[in-house]
Amino acid sequence: MTEIDFIHRFIPAKAAGAARTLLLLHGTGGNENDLLDLGQAIDPDAALLSPRGKVLENGAPRFFRRLAEGVFDEADVIARARELADFVDAAVAHYEIDAKKLVAVGYSNGANIASAMVLLGIAKFPEAILFRAMVPLSQTSPVDLAGARILISAGEFDPIAQPGITKALAELFRHAGADVTLKFQPIGHELTPRDVALAHQWLGL
Repeated sequence: MTEIDFIHRFIPAKAAGAARTLLLLHGTGGNENDLLDLGQAIDPDAALLSPRGKVLENGAPRFFRRLAEGVFDEADVIARARELADFVDAAVAHYEIDAKKLVAVGYSNGANIASAMVLLGIAKFPEAILFRAMVPLSQTSPVDLAGARILISAGEFDPIAQPGITKALAELFRHAGADVTLKFQPIGHELTPRDVALAHQWLGL
């Protein structure tokens, strides 16, 4: 079995038999504790798996390197996406997680690494909730995303994950066959209760 080599938190489901697990992927400067409250707000009954990104940018944890704001080191994106996929495999085995009911929940940099995993065809989750996501890779090989469900919650006034970039990401997913819901909120890059309510509704809770 692949070693679990990410610093992480795992919080088992509160109720016996609650099958969903949320894979929480933080934004720049976050850590394994950063999105726990968000995960519990989205689905109070779910188990939570929350790794810390291994890349440091001026001391701030991230999931992959960037060359400048909005300019990603794409070779590192691919390598880190594969590394994170290996971690998820190991965690699924170790914690006895039902991979068919694993949902990625990513914010900003975390949403981007989740998107990369999906576009590379190495995502270990059939559903993803992406807050303030961007296109992480300029070129990828075709993948079949039939059966995948993706929610993208974007900010109309986001100066980083700008609407045009977010729409392009949604089209990449749709073109590969994913069931994509794209919703714009009248906000910027920050997370708000609107995002939680949208995610809660999308999950059918």
